[in-house]
Amino acid sequence: MLRIALVTAALLAGSAQAQDVEALKLDTRKNALPVLPKVVAMMQETVASRGVVEAIPVCKEKAPQLLREQSEKTGWKMSRVSLKARNPERGTPDTWEARQLADFNIRAAAGEKIESLETGEIVTENGKPVFRYMRAIPVGDVCFKCHGPAEQIDAGLKSELARNYPLDRAFGYEKGQIRGALTVRRPL
Repeated sequence: MLRIALVTAALLAGSAQAQDVEALKLDTRKNALPVLPKVVAMMQETVASRGVVEAIPVCKEKAPQLLREQSEKTGWKMSRVSLKARNPERGTPDTWEARQLADFNIRAAAGEKIESLETGEIVTENGKPVFRYMRAIPVGDVCFKCHGPAEQIDAGLKSELARNYPLDRAFGYEKGQIRGALTVRRPL
């Protein structure tokens, strides 16, 4: 009888944690994801009005600024990461993030839509519970101009990218691939 009670308690605890994760995902989506379309819109507007080279500061400075502002509002740490980082200081994934990005690539290869790839998990960091969340960022038309095959990037743009990002590895993508992900770390 004691064994049945322990198994039942463990199952209920697992079910409660799954419900908590889903609620945390929903809340994180609502409060973090609106930053992504803002970045894309800024990029599209800048490329259309001033050209691709002038859009580099949007990606380099304005996108991280939007993420910092949202981080300050929520108290969460938010950033963009990639397996091929343009700016390794800001965009290199930690072990958890690299594992999720690899899983996103497997899921995309299996046919899942990149726009819906996300994950969330409660982990323990420094003895405290933290909710980790990631949402894949696909290579869109505006991204492709700077992140496409290196041989297709205009020489002037390539030079400006090299000046801004001396350790750049974020090229060679095809439209529709996973460029990286928005990652969120929120204390519980």
